[in-house]
Amino acid sequence: MLPLITSVTEVEATPIGAAKDTSMQVLIPPTAAENFIMRRIVIKAGGSMPSHTNSVEHEQYILSGSAEVGIGDEVYQLKQDDVLLIPAGVPHWYSASTTEDYVFICLIPNKEDIIALVDKV
Repeated sequence: MLPLITSVTEVEATPIGAAKDTSMQVLIPPTAAENFIMRRIVIKAGGSMPSHTNSVEHEQYILSGSAEVGIGDEVYQLKQDDVLLIPAGVPHWYSASTTEDYVFICLIPNKEDIIALVDKV
């Protein structure tokens, strides 16, 4: 397998359907790597992603901005250079600050990822 070298500026950003003002770039696609998919997520200032679960775990590194992030029953204030792990099947949501974009790298296993929205009670 040859190395994949690209610039983030060359990768198309696509909106995330259920989210508000949120887009995703697949930087290392499932066809390029055997074990992981690398994505860059941008939640614009004031944007959000609703509560949902994924069938695969997520490893995330925050590049810039800050957000309130709910994972399970806990809510965290996260910022640039924080790192988090979201286990498979655990509900989680994001709400970016109103002053700056929340940008993070998200690694997931190269497996089918089933996403389900979760109703907040």
